[in-house]
Amino acid sequence: MATEELPTKLESDMTSAPAPVPEKVETPVDPPVVPEKKADDPKPLAVVETPAEKKGPKSSLDRDVALSEIDKEKKLSFIKAWEETEKSKAENKAQKELSAITAWENSKKADIEAKLKQIEEKYDKKKAEYGEKMKNKVGLVHKQAEEKRAMVEAKKGEDKLKAEELAAKYRATGTVPKKLLGCFGG
Repeated sequence: MATEELPTKLESDMTSAPAPVPEKVETPVDPPVVPEKKADDPKPLAVVETPAEKKGPKSSLDRDVALSEIDKEKKLSFIKAWEETEKSKAENKAQKELSAITAWENSKKADIEAKLKQIEEKYDKKKAEYGEKMKNKVGLVHKQAEEKRAMVEAKKGEDKLKAEELAAKYRATGTVPKKLLGCFGG
């Protein structure tokens, strides 16, 4: 039943194209005339024999075989075209997804690098603040040390002055200090 509908469909497709020129009946085996494809006609054209070329039951069988071959080639052509478009779609989709992943990766890297830079700036600022505090502490310790040195020097001066005063007193009185008697006495 499908083979009966196919010839009418092909003949209806051929109505838009120029009809093939009928050949003389005298020549027994001539190849059918195939019209050239037009560049703007997307449908493939099929070879259709004219009724004058029919020679009986054998030519009808050959026609059915030829039509089934044409139908098979047409299907294979459509399948190949479909396969190519599907492959192209898959390739484009994968490329789009890969570029989206690359963009996402670059965005995340930029965010992380920005955060790292902020943290580094924060720590550099804290480091500078702590460095300043430590320098201030060092300066404070140095100041305290100078004060203690000054106190020791002052006490040393006082002790020397006191020793000189006591030595002058002992010289004036002619007595010997009691602390030294224990060391030198015997």
